[in-house]
Amino acid sequence: MKHLSINVTGKVQGVYFRASTKQKADELGLKGTVTNLPNGSVQIEVVGETQPINQLIEWCHQGPERAKVKEVLCTASDGKS
Repeated sequence: MKHLSINVTGKVQGVYFRASTKQKADELGLKGTVTNLPNGSVQIEVVGETQPINQLIEWCHQGPERAKVKEVLCTASDGKS
């Protein structure tokens, strides 16, 4: 299992980015959370297998129809808290 933090910037709030991300993650069998941050970005914490996580990252570069993604930053974690 892999744990990744993904931060997405651009026009990603108010365009159903969180709900769409959850739907995509569910389709890919991933677990985690999606949060709107005060700075206007979206923070995704995801846990799962490498290939589905890579598919989610690829999807994040586009997001839902009304989103205008500027940047997708990924930070790996060892999953230990």
